[in-house]
Amino acid sequence: MHQYSDPGEPQRMGELIAAVEELVRYVRRSATTGELSTTASAVLNRLGREGPRRLTELARAEHVSQPSMTQLITRMERDLLVTRGSHRTDGRGVLVEITDTGRTMVRQRHTERALALGRLIEKLSEPEQRAVLIALPALARVIHGP
Repeated sequence: MHQYSDPGEPQRMGELIAAVEELVRYVRRSATTGELSTTASAVLNRLGREGPRRLTELARAEHVSQPSMTQLITRMERDLLVTRGSHRTDGRGVLVEITDTGRTMVRQRHTERALALGRLIEKLSEPEQRAVLIALPALARVIHGP
């Protein structure tokens, strides 16, 4: 594990954190289709990637209370983004699934974000572009683990 031996490194890490936070805000603002909240967008993305999930699992994964997730899913169901049904093996559990409309929205928002990120990267020099295209996937790989 890397040790902070350079006295200037903590400051650089602080600057890096600020840059990452700014990048996340920029990319989030660039997706306007559906005007989803951050949590609603995260839930749709999760359901699209992982398939149907229990309402309780979604609440836990998104760090919100079950009543808050229930309200969110009710709004998303009303907007035809998700459907809700009984769990196949446990009738007491509620299973939430993304709809075709929800999948279309996820794709549209992904495209909007990719275009915005691409426009941002185009403003960098070639060496900076290469560095970003190497560093960001490497960081994602570390976050997701082996």
